[in-house]
Amino acid sequence: MNHQAELFVALQRLLPQHALSRLIARAAESKMPWLKNLLIKRAIAAFDINISEAASSDLDDYKNFNDFFTRALKDGARPMDQDPKALVSPADGAVSQAGPITQQRIIQAKGSDYSASRLLGDSEEAKLYQDGAFTTIYLSPKDYHRVHMPIAGTLISTRYIPGDLFSVNDKTAQALPGLFARNERLVCQFDSELGQFALVFVGAMLVAGIETVWGGFETPGRGAVRNADFSGRDLSFDKGEEIGRFKFGSTVILLFQQDKIDWQDSFIPKAAVQMGEKIASYK
Repeated sequence: MNHQAELFVALQRLLPQHALSRLIARAAESKMPWLKNLLIKRAIAAFDINISEAASSDLDDYKNFNDFFTRALKDGARPMDQDPKALVSPADGAVSQAGPITQQRIIQAKGSDYSASRLLGDSEEAKLYQDGAFTTIYLSPKDYHRVHMPIAGTLISTRYIPGDLFSVNDKTAQALPGLFARNERLVCQFDSELGQFALVFVGAMLVAGIETVWGGFETPGRGAVRNADFSGRDLSFDKGEEIGRFKFGSTVILLFQQDKIDWQDSFIPKAAVQMGEKIASYK
């Protein structure tokens, strides 16, 4: 770990992560026109957000900053790959890592990994992905912040796991062991023609909450793990259908079972991806 990365992580440890996120959340939910428009303009400038691809470029159409940050895009802005055997990216972002799950270990960064059972919060579920495949996609503040299905599937269960709210950028991922298994997250298990797969929403510094289309907001906190069984509710989603969103930059992790997918050659760490883009083929 270099000194700069070490200092960055140390500062995050000192910050009151949840209190700070709640404070930012209140500002981001403000409907005062002057404040929310100021925040939106500053974000567009600071993060180089492409407002031209948004469904609306009129700031007055957004009720608050969070409404802007989770903005919809124009029809056709994210074309869906038409290959019937394509696994598509669930979100805009950058590839942090992608590869095999070896002995239930998932690569976080060079020389650093963590266990699938710790990420998922269940050792039996983790066994499903033994010798499978995973990817981690980082959503920066400039990215489109809605999450979509990588393949058609039916929701089986969710597990909200309270935790820290460290930043999930590359610098922190390289410096903080087990980052994604330490942060607050929502583990979603789906059934599909590939068998069961997991999609994990990982919270981060300043993320005011994770929202899903079936459950609304997952209120951040440090309480008990919350399990929900959806196996009898027939909550099915098409490939590319929206299933949730983040309130700020964060991470999506996908886990697949053994011998189910082959990653695209171009799908490598630091590669930029867009929702709907083919990232793998499935068998």
